[in-house]
Amino acid sequence: MGRRRRARECALQLLYELEFHENEIESLFENFWKERKEPEDIKEYSEWLVRGVVRERAKIDEAIQKVSKNWRLSRMAVVDRNILRLATFELEAEPHLDPAIIINEAIELAKKFSGEEAAHFVNGLLDALKRKREQEKIVPVVGQEASQEKSIDKNNNKNGKK
Repeated sequence: MGRRRRARECALQLLYELEFHENEIESLFENFWKERKEPEDIKEYSEWLVRGVVRERAKIDEAIQKVSKNWRLSRMAVVDRNILRLATFELEAEPHLDPAIIINEAIELAKKFSGEEAAHFVNGLLDALKRKREQEKIVPVVGQEASQEKSIDKNNNKNGKK
């Protein structure tokens, strides 16, 4: 198993525990690592992921909710919700990683910790989120150019020019 995958698994387990002990992040880290002997790089990446998800949770949850047509976040399974949060954070915070890799890793986490149906659910939502992010990065630029062209055309037509 790859080191990043192992770090993601640890991060998911920590996020799951934080659902029930929200304000105890430091003691949770301490107890979690006492029970597991992981290399320092896995600990660091896991904690970075968890702290990022906790810090950006409101934005992450909003982004997930926008692409989740028939599911409120509060109604999702705890594991699935946290896999989505983890992957959403990573999609934003790791721009050098191919989004397909992040999504695939989330699907594998879902298969391992939740089940095959959850893997399809996670894949669908993350794919929709990826497409929405790509559109938002492109649309404003295209929209500005298009609106500038339209205003130029309107001005030329008013002045009798084509």
